[in-house]
Amino acid sequence: MNFTGILLFAGLTVWDTNRLKQLSTQLEGKQGMGGLVVIGALALYLDFINLFLLLLRTSRR
Repeated sequence: MNFTGILLFAGLTVWDTNRLKQLSTQLEGKQGMGGLVVIGALALYLDFINLFLLLLRTSRR
């Protein structure tokens, strides 16, 4: 179960990173970009936190 979660959140991290890169190229210099960047950064933060917690749970066993 933990390894599936690790793969899932690793994939979500890659997907969110690519989404942020696309957003930054599309909205470069436009107003309102800051809010979308903050939301994207929070999504990445949550991905990293969940990935870290799953790695900790896996290393405990």
